Amino acid sequence: MGDQQEQRYGEHVAVIRHGDHVAELAMDRPKAMNAVSTDMARALTAACEALTADRSVRTTVLTSTHDRAFCVGADLKERNSFTDADLMRQRPYTRAAYTGVLELPMPTIAAVHGFALGGGFELALSCDLIVADPTAVVGLPEVSVGVIPGGGGTQLLPRRVGAARAAELVFTARRVEAAEAAELGLIDQLVGAGEDRTQALELAARIARNSPVGLRAAKRAMRLGHGLDLRTGLDLEDGAWRSVAFSGDRAEGVAAFNEKRTPDWPGE
Repeated sequence: MGDQQEQRYGEHVAVIRHGDHVAELAMDRPKAMNAVSTDMARALTAACEALTADRSVRTTVLTSTHDRAFCVGADLKERNSFTDADLMRQRPYTRAAYTGVLELPMPTIAAVHGFALGGGFELALSCDLIVADPTAVVGLPEVSVGVIPGGGGTQLLPRRVGAARAAELVFTARRVEAAEAAELGLIDQLVGAGEDRTQALELAARIARNSPVGLRAAKRAMRLGHGLDLRTGLDLEDGAWRSVAFSGDRAEGVAAFNEKRTPDWPGE
C-alpha cells in the first residue's frame, strides 16, 4: 500500500494512509475552522474506532485541512441554538470524540498550525506529541464563555505543564503563541512555517519502524502509570513488559539485531 488511500467518515473527517503503517486522521471542516459540531464529533469517534481496530497502524497523526486553523473548539454557533436538553444530549457525542483520540492505542502526534483553541487544543493534548509551526496559537478559553475545558483539558494540561502553570492558563483563558508555547511545554516541537504536517508525518514514520507490540505496550504503561506512586508504576511497567516479553515481535527484534538486519515485525 505505497500510495495514499483515503477513507471518509461523514462529511468532515478522513483517514489517509501513508504507506503500510502510518495513518493521518484529518479534520476537514474548513468553512468552520474545524469547529466540533455534533456530526463532526460522531465522525471523529467512528474514525478512532476504526483506527483502534486496525492492528497494522503503528502511528497516527492528527491534522487539519484548514490553512489557518487546527481546530477552534466547540461549534458555538450550533450550541447557540441548543436548549439545555439539547446540550445534555450532545455531551456523550463530544466526550466520545475526545476520548476516542486520547485512547488510540498507538503513538499519536498532533500537527498544529493556526488556532488550536478550547476543544481544538484538547484534541492536540489528547495526542502523545504535539508538533507545531510558528503560526500556532493555543489556549483553553472556556471560562471566558462561562464553561470549563470539558474535553480533557483540566486533566491533560496539568499533566503536561504542572498544576500551577495549567491553573494560570485555564483561569486567565489567554491565548499562547507558538514561541511561548514551546517554552512552556505546551508543544513539543516547533518547526518551520507550513511544515507541521510534513514533520509530524516524518516523525510518525520514524516511530513506525519500531515494534508495534512494543509501541502499544510502552504507551499503555506510560499512560496508565502517570500519577501512580513509583512502586505501583513499576509493577504496572512489569506487567506491560511481561505482555511483550514472549511476543513474536520480541523474538524477531532479537534475531534481527543479532543478524544485523532490519526487523520484519509480525505485530504480535
